Amino acid sequence: MILREFTVGPLQVRAYILACEDTLKAIIIDPAGSEKQLADNIKSLGLDLIAIVNTHGHPDHTCGNKRMKELTGAPVLMHRADDELFRDPGVVAMFRAWGFEPAPPTDGYLEDGQVLNVGNLSFEIMHTPGHSPGSVCIYGQGVIVTGDTLFIDAIGRTDLPGGDYNVLMNSLRTRILPLPDDTLVLPGHDYGPKPTDTLGGQKKTNPYLSQLA
Repeated sequence: MILREFTVGPLQVRAYILACEDTLKAIIIDPAGSEKQLADNIKSLGLDLIAIVNTHGHPDHTCGNKRMKELTGAPVLMHRADDELFRDPGVVAMFRAWGFEPAPPTDGYLEDGQVLNVGNLSFEIMHTPGHSPGSVCIYGQGVIVTGDTLFIDAIGRTDLPGGDYNVLMNSLRTRILPLPDDTLVLPGHDYGPKPTDTLGGQKKTNPYLSQLA
């Protein structure tokens, strides 16, 4: 698997390119800034981008959707719950006051248990609500892209529209903790002492996971 990691946008979102080495099919996750640089990187690697995937609908993660789609022609995919919530006029107004314009509607919906086939690679969509109603993680090939569901030694905030701490903790307990300890956690922001860690490592050092383990 080809894995490329980038820090982009005003809130330092972690964007990821996941690609099949054999077929050069690829997806990009949360390309929320530096879209031209990301598109140029995809082109330089000879990749065929088949989808733009959002881990959730918060505008710091979706603000690059429109431009990335213009540059690559790839469709934008998101969970229905967040696509609908973040087009609500009240929510749009709140984030516009923060300086974010709403992203255009998604081109397709991600569903729990859905398998994204990227060339010869397969990634499972795991619905992990709590940070937002439509938060998802992308799991496969020994990695999990967690968006703002799980950070290194922390978890996502739950005080924004649609957030719920108890729901988030349940997502961590039922969906993420059962995964193999050697799974590499790729979070949506570099808020911890290091950019990535294994899930086994996080069970020992992340106070939110250690209380669930």
